[in-house]
Amino acid sequence: MFYKKDDSKYKQSLEGIEFKTLVYGEKTLLSEFRLEKGKILPMHEHPHEQTGYLVSGRIILILGDQRYEAESGDSWSIPGNVQHGAEVIENSVAVEVFSPVREEYLP
Repeated sequence: MFYKKDDSKYKQSLEGIEFKTLVYGEKTLLSEFRLEKGKILPMHEHPHEQTGYLVSGRIILILGDQRYEAESGDSWSIPGNVQHGAEVIENSVAVEVFSPVREEYLP
């Protein structure tokens, strides 16, 4: 599968948080998230392993009971079934890989 950059077709996850699946295969899925300053991604968990990279901006990434200030160029890996969330300090863009594929993120 190949993806050509396109600024359309984002889905709103929560107010101020939108995402788009870029590409996916049999075992992984790659999504881009646009996060608006001041928004909160509530604590949640899912069975998927999640590996991310902050392309631009700044967020507070919360993994379990630990907080990390992530800046452009920082990355993370979250095991499945671990509580996590985020606070958006600046308008930000993140790309994340999920494994196995998140069926609800398929186009």
